[in-house]
Amino acid sequence: MTDATTETAAHDAVLVVSFGGPEGPDDVLPFLENVLRGRNVPRERMLEVSEHYSLFGGVSPINSQCRDVIAALKQELDAHQIELPIYWGNRNWHPMLSDTMEQMARDGVRRALAFVTSAYSSYSSCRQYRENILTAQEAVGGTAPVVEKLRVFYNHPDFVEANIDRLQDAVAELGPESGDTFHIAFTAHSIPDSMADGCDYVQQLTEVSHLAAESLGLTEDRWKLVYQSRSGPPHIPWLEPDICDHLEALKSDGVNDVIVMPIGFLSDHMEVIFDLDHEARETSERIGLNMIRSGTVGTHPKFITMIRKLISERLFDADREAAGTCPPRPDRCGEDCCPAPARHPRGPK
Repeated sequence: MTDATTETAAHDAVLVVSFGGPEGPDDVLPFLENVLRGRNVPRERMLEVSEHYSLFGGVSPINSQCRDVIAALKQELDAHQIELPIYWGNRNWHPMLSDTMEQMARDGVRRALAFVTSAYSSYSSCRQYRENILTAQEAVGGTAPVVEKLRVFYNHPDFVEANIDRLQDAVAELGPESGDTFHIAFTAHSIPDSMADGCDYVQQLTEVSHLAAESLGLTEDRWKLVYQSRSGPPHIPWLEPDICDHLEALKSDGVNDVIVMPIGFLSDHMEVIFDLDHEARETSERIGLNMIRSGTVGTHPKFITMIRKLISERLFDADREAAGTCPPRPDRCGEDCCPAPARHPRGPK
């Protein structure tokens, strides 16, 4: 048997790439300006979103959650004798990806595997991260390391099972008095229709939602995939229905108990704690609907194991696992996958 340390010689680091978030009140507007640069989002919408952060002291949980994932992943790699340092760079806030790439070059890293904190395929959750990596490499120049992005993992069995475990916890919290009448609303970040038309985002989310609902023996009338957190101008169509509209529809149909499962998110960051724990809960309380919000995978041991397995696929040509009806995604995305959405002119004011 070949020693794992020897086999990792072709790769000398792991790079965790994430979205980033503010870590204090003074960070909020500069962070949002980074997020929205080049996008046709009205400034008033940016200021509205900034108020969401003020409810939490100007701090997004996402950076802290990245630190937790990295710490858990380090332990997982050490336990399997995979001796690779872990670096971390963000798209929109410190540590910025370009700064991390420069540090990697200074440290002599030549070839790294990148784990992107997004499970699904779309321009913003896959292709744009590859573009961000390329931009950071170009900023560093010839000494920048080669970076190979790990594959999209929405249907990896460990990811699916981690989500199912969180869902089962929510069912237990709901209690037996709800019987077999509760509904599950699986939520994901809405994206423009023009972005969704060029990728498998909706199909992938539907597949994981189906697998999770199936694990509970639920029929299709007991769950629905819905969306949240749209940020574009109102005249541009985005994926629907919105979670709050869906909650009102459920109540109108006589549903009394709902589990809201953020299947499209990996951790409890701002879109989860504001859009679901604040806005959706406020809607539920107003209409008299009992809402339980399921946890995200976070640092669930199966999720951390999955990251290590994805790394092992590339280091040791380990088996590529997949749950459900779709095969594992390829290691490298095609040149034409997940194109950028159509840019629309600003609508009427």
